[in-house]
Amino acid sequence: MNINCIIIEDEPLAIERVKNYVQKLPFLSLVKTFETAIDALLFLKSQPIDLIFLDINLGEISGIQMLESSQINAQIIIITAYEEYALKGYELSVTDYLLKPYTFERFFQSVQKAKMNIEKSPVVTEKECIFVKTEYRFEKIFLNEIIYIEGMRDYRRIHTSTKKIMTLQTFKDFEEQISPTIICRVHKSFMVSINKIDSIEREEIKIKEILIPISDTYKKSFFELIKNVQK
Repeated sequence: MNINCIIIEDEPLAIERVKNYVQKLPFLSLVKTFETAIDALLFLKSQPIDLIFLDINLGEISGIQMLESSQINAQIIIITAYEEYALKGYELSVTDYLLKPYTFERFFQSVQKAKMNIEKSPVVTEKECIFVKTEYRFEKIFLNEIIYIEGMRDYRRIHTSTKKIMTLQTFKDFEEQISPTIICRVHKSFMVSINKIDSIEREEIKIKEILIPISDTYKKSFFELIKNVQK
């Protein structure tokens, strides 16, 4: 079982310590690290994560405030030097509370607890379809039929295996409706179906005879996603 995780911590040495421990456990896959709660929350809106290693003192928004203000569907292991927050952490149903300094053995115990919880959780099935407004109707589109979505000035054209649909819905609308593990933004004017990609060469995606550019804005997140899909 592969568990995707992120680290939210603003101290470089603390980040390195968690990263080193994560690398010792082959079933953990570190997706990204964040120094602020705000950046992490923005990321979590589009990227599902199994496990979060969370510090409490993060500047403008603390780890506790982050948990109180947001619904996060992930196992949470709080890592902090402040014992007084332990009760609050458990009130927020965190998986475990690691008090600095901690050993690898203690870290492993926390991760094992999170792993057991993840394995016991029911599998959430991805949605199969969306409804897209086109002209004066809403049209049902199966996600596995979408090849790519193309921006055309004020419109988006959805290319599927059976038809093409024009809509005024924005790329942001689609990003909120569809997981990036299914349909991923790769350019200001393109989203592509991960399963329909035939090859990736340099900065272009090939789907049959179609070439779709990968822009600098989305390059890093796209290749991180592809790397995780391969695991």
